[in-house]
Amino acid sequence: MKILFLGGGNMANALIGGMLRQGFAAADIHVVDPGSEARERLAASYAVNCHADAKTAPDAPDVLILAVKPQQMREAVAPLVGRLGDALVISIAAGLDMAALGRWLGGHPRLVRCMPNTPALVGAGITGLCAAAAVDAAGRALAERVLRAVGSTVWIADEAQMDGVTAISGSGPAYVFLFIEALQQAAAELGFTPEQGRQLAIETVSGAAALAAASSEPAAVLRERVTSKGGTTAAALETMAARGVKDGIVAGCHAAAARGRELGQLLGGQ
Repeated sequence: MKILFLGGGNMANALIGGMLRQGFAAADIHVVDPGSEARERLAASYAVNCHADAKTAPDAPDVLILAVKPQQMREAVAPLVGRLGDALVISIAAGLDMAALGRWLGGHPRLVRCMPNTPALVGAGITGLCAAAAVDAAGRALAERVLRAVGSTVWIADEAQMDGVTAISGSGPAYVFLFIEALQQAAAELGFTPEQGRQLAIETVSGAAALAAASSEPAAVLRERVTSKGGTTAAALETMAARGVKDGIVAGCHAAAARGRELGQLLGGQ
């Protein structure tokens, strides 16, 4: 199987490492990146084939993974038009819809749009995937195999919901990091060292997430179990509610989804 990456940044790096652990062969993987530092790092780390220019990349790959920034996509894919054969094209570029990608690829129909998130860098990501009508069951299975190299996956039937995936899980790690940041600040104000505050905050978040994942009960029920009437948790949650913490998070997700739609329209109309 011949696999071509267009872009060799952090997410491509994570995918390649995960794919090799899954049993993909390094000799089958080609990466196009204009940056010599990125090429040298990938070649040294994984012994994959690296190219400075898409013009020297192999024709008709089985899989093409688009891992360049959305703003650079149209120019980056231009040298590949007419050279893709029946390739399955997997895009991990945020915001770009399949209509724009297909148009820039000369009408290529076999497209899967994906939205991974940064925990993929440690193999703990979640990726939303949406396939074009021309992608058959085998193509969907192949796309899932590639993205499962860095975490779990969820299929989305309606491409319009991909902006929601971006808002919830794509941008979501930033919301969690903000919560960790707030816990660490509170820990410092309560007299803990930075090291203690970091450990208390991060392990509380990771432990709570593990508990939620292991339980079949809604997060609201788990929250209620920690909250005794008139107790410390109740005092904290009442203060957070008064400050609009939950409503702010929900509103932020809607704002992220709306901005994703706006950016997609701007980039796709180029």
